[in-house]
Amino acid sequence: MRITGGQYLRRNIVCPPGIIRPAMDRMRESLFSILGPLDGMSFLDLFSGSGCVAIEAASRGAEPIHLVEGDRGKKETIEGNLSFVKEDKHLFIMDVMRYLSSCMRRYDVIYADPPFKMEDKVAIAAKVDAAGLLEDGGLFIIHYPEEEDRLWSEAVGQLTLIDKRKYGRSMLRFYRKGQ
Repeated sequence: MRITGGQYLRRNIVCPPGIIRPAMDRMRESLFSILGPLDGMSFLDLFSGSGCVAIEAASRGAEPIHLVEGDRGKKETIEGNLSFVKEDKHLFIMDVMRYLSSCMRRYDVIYADPPFKMEDKVAIAAKVDAAGLLEDGGLFIIHYPEEEDRLWSEAVGQLTLIDKRKYGRSMLRFYRKGQ
């Protein structure tokens, strides 16, 4: 995998061992095209995998970037992938829902890429909303399989759907926190 834009353009990213479903280059390019410049925006990458999405965000100006990954076996690879990133960064190796319960800060953008087999992904959005983890006007973005589209609504608490995209059998939903 390679970074698709920004200051780290074409940098290689290593996939960690174990089960991983990296975000397709085309989908990542589209995601960051939709987001536009991220200069000075805080970015949280949930279910980080390789760290590619957070590194892409840093490449396009996001800072700080925080990554949460529950699989301890991916830690060394993610840290290696982050080694060239100059921006303020922090990797949390812990359960995502536990992180969301204990987090004491707000983010401008939260991206979640849970395992496709994970059930009740809507609970992630509900937890982000209930814990107040987004700045006013902030974005929550989730990647999920197309067959789960019917489970999602136009709003989750104070998060309102503003966009939805399809890439093969993958979907991205963009929710904005009301201001």
